[in-house]
Amino acid sequence: MTRKSVSSRRGVAWLGWKLVIAFSVSLCLLALLRIQMQYRSSVTTALSVAAGSHDDITLRDYSSGDRRRPKVAFLFLARRDLPLDFLWDSFFKGVDEANYSVYVHSVPGFVFNEETTRSKFFYYRQLNNSIKVKWGESSMIAAERLLFASALEDHSNQRFVLLSDRCAPLYDFGYIYRYIISSPRSFVDSFLHTKETRYSVNMSSVIPEEKWRKGSQWISVIRNHAEVIVNDDIVFPVFKKFCKRAPPLGSEEAWLFYRQNRRNCIPDEHYVQTLLTMRGLESEMERRTLTYTVWNVSGSKYETQTWHPVTFTFKNSGPGQIKEIKKIDHVYYETESRTEWCKADSNPVPCFLFARKFTEGAAMRLVREGLIGSSKNITL
Repeated sequence: MTRKSVSSRRGVAWLGWKLVIAFSVSLCLLALLRIQMQYRSSVTTALSVAAGSHDDITLRDYSSGDRRRPKVAFLFLARRDLPLDFLWDSFFKGVDEANYSVYVHSVPGFVFNEETTRSKFFYYRQLNNSIKVKWGESSMIAAERLLFASALEDHSNQRFVLLSDRCAPLYDFGYIYRYIISSPRSFVDSFLHTKETRYSVNMSSVIPEEKWRKGSQWISVIRNHAEVIVNDDIVFPVFKKFCKRAPPLGSEEAWLFYRQNRRNCIPDEHYVQTLLTMRGLESEMERRTLTYTVWNVSGSKYETQTWHPVTFTFKNSGPGQIKEIKKIDHVYYETESRTEWCKADSNPVPCFLFARKFTEGAAMRLVREGLIGSSKNITL
C-alpha cells in the first residue's frame, strides 16, 4: 500500500468525524433553542392569565378552527328602523369591534345610513334578503333564521343574541360579553306546555307531543345550535303548515280555521325550543331567557284573552325598577314545578342582561341617569 493511499483514507476519516461533530453540535443548539422557546411560551401564558384574570375570557377551541377572540353577534328584529339606536350607540361606543358584530332584519328595501339611524354602529347592517314579517306567523321565525344564517358567515361569531327593536341592555358591554362568552351553553327559555292547546295532532308524524316546548323567542345560542336552526329542513316546514295564529273570533276565517281542527299557535314561542329538544340538546342549554319581560293579559271574558308585554316608560324605568330587575336570581316554571337558578358556566349570576319593551323616553332615562351601569364591581 502506498503512502499516498493511506493519507487519502485518513483524510476521508477525518472529514467524516468533522461531519459527525458538526451534526451533534447542531442537534444540541436546536435542543437549547426549543427549551428556550418553551420557557418563553410558558412565561407569556402565565403573564397573560395573570393580566386577564378579571376582564379577559379564556379562548376555547371552536368548531370553525378559528383561534381569534370570539365575537358576540347582536341580531335585531326590527319593524322598520331602530327607535332605541341612540341607547345602543352608547352601549357599543369605545368597544373593540373585534368583540362583536351587528345584524338587523328590517322591512325589505330599508337601509340603515346617516339619514335613517342616529348610530354609526348600524350603518348598512341590514340584511339584503329580508322578508315581510307578520306577527304570529311563520314569517317571524323565517326572519330569525335569516339573521342566524347571515351571522354564521363570520366564523368569529360564536354567540348569537336575538333582540327586538325595543330591547335595552341592563349592563355595559364588558359584563354582557363575559357573561355570554364564559358559558358553553345556550340560553333558551324552554318549558313543557300543558295549559293551552297549541299542539296539533297534525304535527305528530314529525313532532312528538312530548317534545313540544314553549318559551320566549328572545334567545342567546352557541354556534352549533345556530347551525341546527339554520340547517333545519324538517321541523320548520311543519310549523309553517300547522302552527298558525287563529283569526279573530266571530269571523268567517275563524270558523273555517277551527273547522279544520287547527289550533291557535304562535310559531316564534315554540319553534327553537321544540327543535333543540327534538335534537336532544336540552342538556346544552340554560333553560331561561336573558331578556326580562313583564306580561299583561287583555280581553274580557267574552273575548279571546291575549298577553302583551308591559311597556317601560320614562316614569316606570327609574333606578328602583331597574335595580329590582337586576336582583332577580331565579325563575320559577309552574308547568314543570321547576326553579331555574340563574348560572353562567356554573357560577351564580343575575338572570337578565336585557329588558323590553322600552319607549324612547325610557331609553333616554337609562342613558341620562347611567342606569345601564358599570360592571366593575360584579364578579362572574
